[in-house]
Amino acid sequence: MEFLEILKAILFGIVEGITEWLPVSSTGHIILLDEFIKLKVSADFMEMFEVVIQLGAILEQLLTPDQYAVNVATKQGSQANVEYAIRLPGTDGSPVWLPVDAKFPLDAYEQLLAAYDTADAAQVEVAVKALKTRVKSFAKDVQTKYIDPPNTTDFAILFIPVEGLYAELVRAGMVEILQREYKVTLAGPTTMSALLNSLQMGFRTLAIQKRSSEVWKVLGAVKSEFDKFATVLEAAQNRLNQANSELDKLVGTRTRQIQRTLKNVETLPDESILAALPEEN
Repeated sequence: MEFLEILKAILFGIVEGITEWLPVSSTGHIILLDEFIKLKVSADFMEMFEVVIQLGAILEQLLTPDQYAVNVATKQGSQANVEYAIRLPGTDGSPVWLPVDAKFPLDAYEQLLAAYDTADAAQVEVAVKALKTRVKSFAKDVQTKYIDPPNTTDFAILFIPVEGLYAELVRAGMVEILQREYKVTLAGPTTMSALLNSLQMGFRTLAIQKRSSEVWKVLGAVKSEFDKFATVLEAAQNRLNQANSELDKLVGTRTRQIQRTLKNVETLPDESILAALPEEN
């Protein structure tokens, strides 16, 4: 890597940290830097930063650190490392990797945009064909280097960091072609986020299944405590019923007995009552 590219890498890191709070996409930081500092860099350099900033940011936001890894040799006996691999649970406790590779054919995409500007259908057709050939070569490379069942899933993800380029590939029918011929799933930023959200739901379901025995133990303990609570509540209710019965006896039987005893006692007029009552000191 040339000195200017190393310098720009450092500047990218600084701008990424300073502008993190701004409501712009991850690749927007690249545009901001290019607006202020004009440093000519290679297409490989731009591709590297699209991968690191865009795909890395999406994975970091939607997955936990233990759910994916960086620079993983997913194929046994191979020294080729895929940029990212999602860690899926295997049957024997060892992980099953889902390779995620990112490619950005910047030159082919720019040629396609230039062909659109000419409004020449023939040039557009040639540019689309060149772009399809380039992406197919990426998919074949991913299939050869990174897909290795049962150590990995039987498919991999090819991440395209620009929505416009992803839309062009979808329009050209590349999603079906890559899945059928290379077992590679094409994903743009939005599609990648949706896919990772689906995987995250699967991780949560699996976590619940793994801890189902603990959940049943907790539920069993709650049931036991609830049974004890029901017994205590029943005893308290019996005591309340007994107290209510005793109160009924006091109010009913005793009151009637007192009334019968006082039945023949002459009732005094109000003035006599006041005179008969002792005065307060």
